[in-house]
Amino acid sequence: MPKPLLNSCCLCQSTRNGSVISGILAIVLSIITIVVIFTTRVHFKTIIFDFIPNDIVKIILVINLCMTILISLLMIIGALKRNHYLMVPWVVLGIMIAIGLLISVIYTGIVFFIDGYVLTGVLWLIFGLIVCAIMTYCWCVVYSEYANLSEENERGRYNKQPYRR
Repeated sequence: MPKPLLNSCCLCQSTRNGSVISGILAIVLSIITIVVIFTTRVHFKTIIFDFIPNDIVKIILVINLCMTILISLLMIIGALKRNHYLMVPWVVLGIMIAIGLLISVIYTGIVFFIDGYVLTGVLWLIFGLIVCAIMTYCWCVVYSEYANLSEENERGRYNKQPYRR
C-alpha cells in the first residue's frame, strides 16, 4: 500500500484541497498553452525527432494538453468523490510530465549556452527549475491524497484499523 509523502498542502491545506487546486492549475495552464500555441509564431520542435514539421508538433502538443485536461478532471472528481482509482492516471502522468519537463529545461538551457545566449540560458534554467519544483510538489500532494484514499479504501473494505509501527 502506498505511503503518503505529505500530510498537508502548503502547511495549511488538506491534501484533498491541494489535489483539487493542482488539478485546476493543470487545466488552466493547459488551456493557456493551447491558446499560446495557436496564437503565436513560436517554432516548436522535438528533442530527438527534430525533422517533424512544426504544424505536426503543434497538433501533438495540443492532443497531449487535451489529454492532460481530461486526466486532471478525472483526478479532481476522484479527490472530491474520494475515489483513488480516478486519481491513478494523474499520478502516473504527473511524474512523467515532471521528468520530461526537467529534461526539456536542461536540454533547452544547454542549447541556449551553446548558441551563445548565456543570459537567456541562465534565466531559462532558473525559471524552468522553479517550475519543475512546483510541478513535483503538486505531484507529491496529489500522490499523498491518492495514498490516503487508497488506505481509507483498504480499511473500509476489510474493516480493520491501519497498521502502525
